[in-house]
Parts: sequence; C-alpha cells; structure tokens
Amino acid sequence: MTVRVATEISADRLFDYTVPEALAPRIRVGQRVRVPFGGRTVDAYVVEVAEDDAPSAADPDLFSLSDTSDGSNRPGGIRARRLRPILALEDDVPHLSPPLIALARWMADYYCAPFELTLRCALPAAVRNSGMKAKEQLYVTPCEGAFDLTKRQAELLGNLRRVGGGWLHALTREFACTAQTLKALAEKGAAAIEKRPMRRDPLANRKILPSQPMPLMPEQATALAQIFALLEDFSGRDGSPNRPPKDPADADFSRTPRGGVPTPAAPKPLLLFGVTGSGKTEVYLQAIARMLEQGRGAIVLVPEIALTPQTVQRFASRFGDRIAVLHSALSDGERFDEWHRIRTGEAVVVVGPRSAVFAPVKNLGLIVVDEEHEPSYKQDETPRYNARDVAVMRAHLEKCAVVLGTATPSMETWLNAGKSKYDLAQLTCRVSGRPMPCVQVVDMRLETAQAGHVQIFSRQLLEALKLRLERGEQSILFLNRRGYANALVCPKCGYTSACAECSVAHTYHRADSCLRCHICGAWKPVPDVCPECGDPAFKYAGFGTQRVELALEKCFPQARVLRMDADVTARKHSHDELLSIFKSGRADILIGTQMIAKGLDFPNVTLVGVLSADMSLHMPDFRAAERTYQLLAQVSGRAGRADLPGEVFVQTYSPEHPAVRAAASNQGFGPFAALELAERKKGGYPPYSHLVCLTFRGESEEKVRFCSETYARELAQATARTGVCVSDSCPAPLAKAKGRYRYQILLRAPTTRAMTLPLRGAMSKKTLPPGVTLAVDVDALNIM
Repeated sequence: MTVRVATEISADRLFDYTVPEALAPRIRVGQRVRVPFGGRTVDAYVVEVAEDDAPSAADPDLFSLSDTSDGSNRPGGIRARRLRPILALEDDVPHLSPPLIALARWMADYYCAPFELTLRCALPAAVRNSGMKAKEQLYVTPCEGAFDLTKRQAELLGNLRRVGGGWLHALTREFACTAQTLKALAEKGAAAIEKRPMRRDPLANRKILPSQPMPLMPEQATALAQIFALLEDFSGRDGSPNRPPKDPADADFSRTPRGGVPTPAAPKPLLLFGVTGSGKTEVYLQAIARMLEQGRGAIVLVPEIALTPQTVQRFASRFGDRIAVLHSALSDGERFDEWHRIRTGEAVVVVGPRSAVFAPVKNLGLIVVDEEHEPSYKQDETPRYNARDVAVMRAHLEKCAVVLGTATPSMETWLNAGKSKYDLAQLTCRVSGRPMPCVQVVDMRLETAQAGHVQIFSRQLLEALKLRLERGEQSILFLNRRGYANALVCPKCGYTSACAECSVAHTYHRADSCLRCHICGAWKPVPDVCPECGDPAFKYAGFGTQRVELALEKCFPQARVLRMDADVTARKHSHDELLSIFKSGRADILIGTQMIAKGLDFPNVTLVGVLSADMSLHMPDFRAAERTYQLLAQVSGRAGRADLPGEVFVQTYSPEHPAVRAAASNQGFGPFAALELAERKKGGYPPYSHLVCLTFRGESEEKVRFCSETYARELAQATARTGVCVSDSCPAPLAKAKGRYRYQILLRAPTTRAMTLPLRGAMSKKTLPPGVTLAVDVDALNIM
C-alpha cells in the first residue's frame, strides 16, 4: 500500500511513502502520520491512498523521498528507486475530511499557492502542534455507602453528594477546605479522585440565558422559507464530494460530471439582502434550528471586527453547549479544545471569523456568511483566500446550502444575483416596522469657512449631542483614525515627521506622548524642536479618536465618554468590557473606529455622527466609492434600532459625491449599485473581470524594481493576444513598509486561470534573488 502525503514543510510537492503491513488496516485519508524526510522526521497528512505499491508515473505532481546514489536523502523524481515507509500514525481519527482536502486543492490552484499552505489553513496551529494535549484536572466523585468519618468529613461528603461532585480546585473554594481534606475522603473510600479532561471554555465566564425563537415579519418568513427550500432540496446527499469548478461564481452547477455519472450539485447560494435592523440574524438562527432537527451542522462566519459578545451571545443563548466559538483572541488551549469538540460532533454550530470556514463540522448542512461584503474576509498572507468565496466552494463540495447576508452587498455578489447565479431574498423593512434613521449630510466646507479653521464637530452635530444628553439617550461617533493627530508638522519649514522604515507620516498619540507608525508599529518621543530648522512651534495636523475624546470632554464636561479603538482593546476581554459598560448605560457617548460600525445593537442609541466621511472616499482604489457607501450605511444602521427614532449626521467635504448622496437618501442600494457597476464595466474592472495583484518586496529597491520589471515583460509576452491586461511595473501606493520597498504589477482578465497559468510558468522559470519576495493576490481587494 502506498500513501501520498503533504508535509508540514512548504515544498509545494506531494510525497509518496509505503505503509507497513501493521499500519495498513488503520490508514485513512486525512490522518496525520510521521514520515522520514531527509535526515529527520516530520509530520505529514495523508491525502491519497493506493492499494498498489507502485507510484503513478503519469502524475506530474508525484514526488518521493528516496535514497540517492550519493547516500543523501532529497526529493527524488518519478523514477526514484524506492519509497520509504511511514513511521507512525499520530492519530487514529482523520484530521481532514475528503471535502476539506478537495477544498485545499482548489484553493492551491485558484489562489496560486502551495498546497501545503492551503491544507494548513484547515488546521489551527494548536491542532498541528503534536505537543498540544487536552487539559486534565482532578475530579472528585462521591461514593455511596457508610464510612467511618469525622464530623467535618461527614459534612464534606454530604455537600459533595449534594452537588454531585466536581473539580478538585473548584470544590476547595466552594467548601472552604484544602485539597488534602478531600483526598483524605478518598483514602477512606468515601470519594473517588481521578484525572479527567477539562474543557477550556471561551464562554465560561459569561452569563448566557436561554432564548426562544421570535415571531417573524412577513419578509423574514419568506426568506426563511427560501432557505428551508434549499435545505429540503438537498437533504438526500450521497456523501461524496462534488468536483470543484475553477471559479466560485460557477459553483452552482445543476449537474457536475463525475466519472461520466451525473451527481447532485449543491443548491445555489442565497443572497439575503436586508437593511440594517431587518432581523437577518433571527432568520439565520431559525434556519440553523431547522437544520439541527435534521441532524446536520452549521458554520456561521462573522467578520472578526463584528464578532462581539452580542453576536456570540445570541447564538449561544439559542443553541447552548452545541455551539463552538473560533476566533483570534482564543488561547491555544481554547482553540485546541473547541476544534476537537467540533471534530467529534459535540459542537455542531460554529461561529467565527474567516478561518472558521474550515471547521470540521460533521454532516455540514448550512454555511452562513454574515456581512459578506466585508474585506476582512480576505486573508492578507499566503494563501490570500476570500472566506466568502471559499464558503461558496465548500458548500458546493459538501453539497450543502450557503447564505450570504448583508445590507450592502459587494458588487461581485450583487452582479451574481442579477445574473441569477445566486438566488435572492430581500428584507426591505426593519423589525416591527421601525423607521430607518434620518440621515443628514453636513457640508464641512461651509463649517470651515465660517469658523476660519477645520472643525471636528459641526454645529448641527453639537446641538444633536446636547439634545441626546438632555434626554438621557446615547450617541455613537465614528472616526476611522486612531491616535490624536495624523501628522506632526513644522509650520516654519514644512518638516513632517515620518517613519524611516515606511513611506508614511507618524501619528501623534497624546496618551503616551509619542509618535507612532501605524504600519510597522515603531515609535519615538516627540522632539522638543524641529529637527530641520530648530523651531519649537510644532503643529498637530488632523485629528484622531484621542483628539475627539478630549474635544468632547471640553464641550460636554458632564458627559460620560467612552473610546473604543485598537489602542484600548489590546488586552483580552477589553472589547467585551467596554461594550458592556456602554450597553448598561454607564456611558453616554461612544467614540470608535470601524470596530463599532457593525455587529452592535444598542436600543438607547438614537444618534450616530460620522465625523469624516472623506477618509475612504479619496483612496487610490477603484472600490473607494463602494467601501464608503458600505461604511456609511452600516454605521448609520446603529441608530434607532428600538422604539426610539434614530438620526445620523454625515460630515463631509464632498457632499455631492454619489456614494455620500446614496447613503443619505431613501433610494436604497440598488440605484447606487447600478451607477457603480456601469462605471466598473466601462473601465473593465471587477466584477466584470478578475484582478491579480503581484507585489514584490525587498530591502534593495534596485533589486525589487528589476524583478518587477522582468516579470512584467515576461507576463506581457506570455499573455499576448489572450485578453489579459498586464500593467507596467510601478511602486505600490504604499511604496515602503517595514523597511522593504514594494513594487506592483496588476493583471486583469475575464477568468483567473488566464492569468494564473502564465504566472505559474513565469514563477517556475524566474527565480527571485535572495532578499526579494513575491506575493500573489488573486481577486485582490487591497491594492495599496
């Protein structure tokens, strides 16, 4: 028997090994094994099993680690003389299912990434670490019968029987005794003490009360019926994975050929398009409940920034211990335990950010992608996958339903729905008929002209804040820039303090009186005088959340102000604590960056102020208008979510821009999307094409520029007359970051394969010099 494995080493190759007879009956696809690799042993994962011992010479992806004539061990070719045996099985239960392996293969092909790296996405680092084990603690169980005990021991045994036993360390606190006292009970046979696995529960310290399904509005009921139809249409699965198409948008085939035999395909993805506050989450909850009744599992993807205690609590209150939470703030132990609860079927509903799309849910029936438009679903390191598209592909492979929910769809998803590649369900009204907030656009050009200088707050916003304070209502102020001032400028000579390692200006942080780079994190103290001319009169240009907080305290000394940005939420659970303070009414005004723009539901918030809508509007990115509209619509949706009406003030220097006008109007998303799509089609930009961004990085600008220009020429020649548009090599908008120069090439084509095939050819022929790296971003969302 021969197995093909992917090692933990990124060789972008698969290797073949023989299986010893003693291990052959236990070997299965997806298991972790130990194999010899050169002069050492490494972990690997079985991706294929063949009954015959001979490797297939027809497969160009086959490589084996064999003994060579010179006595060294190195990857051999297809003609290797002999295969080496695997050494051991690390786990009897497979870590990876066949659909997840197929998904990793598709990701490697589509995103032009090594297969080992895409496979690694499906396994958290804590799970891949063979040294990580379940936590064990001593558990005390009372025994029945009569025992010769002292009065104190008899009292302890009675208490122990009353609570039914428990963890030794917890019982010592509860009964005000020592561990030795309880062990003395065990010595007399009155109790049993044994080691048991103890779950590291990320929700252990939260009080979560059970909740019941809520009555649905007519549109909610219609949307839920559409999801039920998807689930019912595909209740009879045969268990074999579909074969993946090349593009996620094509993953809704009615039939997929498999060895000449038609196989059922997954239902179409469903776009649940609902305004903010329309009750999309309740639709998700009731759809999942129906699915659990059928013995199937679910994955709910939420942007990391919106994975708030409120979001987790809503799912945990409905599904209790059947839920597992996965996110970056978990410890390795918590992540290890949650992942194994999912694999064993103890947890059947998974809530988490983009990495949760790979959760090993048994009998997966539904994947929900909430806020599907969020750019945080795109990973910014290899493999640079988009979790939304991976979710669509996994649903196709697992033959399950996928729901994409949002109030502001991405242009790609909206176009797919318009072409009937995706089904569409709409929620046009808020729950209980609550009105949408009234949005007013404030022209800050007039405010600045009247005041004679740049204003943080307009007069209208200050009056609205004052009114809310008098009424005892709450307000949210949004500014997507942390720190005090975004630049330190000398008014005499024009010197601006900038980071030596990055091509950006320092941001002044008043809390610790230093200048910080928001790219590399470096900092330095504020100089006493200008380094260029020696003048001491510095000017702080622009404003961030720290400056807004200080200004509010001056305008409204009586107000209880809370600030929420990356500077104050670095500590674990600090995010939860700040939101709890605001929800309980112990703060009047919440200032924050994009982490407060979504996922929050505060009934007493009646005012939202967007302090600067222009920050994302004038970025050098063709998606700038789309992202500005999405951000304005999302943050506006935090107001008026209960019985009290909401009001929103959008401060901008570009009040006539279509994105700003659309977010402030009652026309909805459709007219803005039509205008934006027309512009994209005219320029040949996504979603009417696919975009690949190649970024070259290195400490030597000359080397980086040379490599980038060489690749640009090579790709232009290879794609001539193929419909691929290859840009010239040029410095990236962020020309230097963390001491490394950055050059870019942009490719556009109707299909990704038209670009990735010649790109793979160029990568195989052109070896980059030491010190230069290449990042390939397929369907790039960030071209900075």
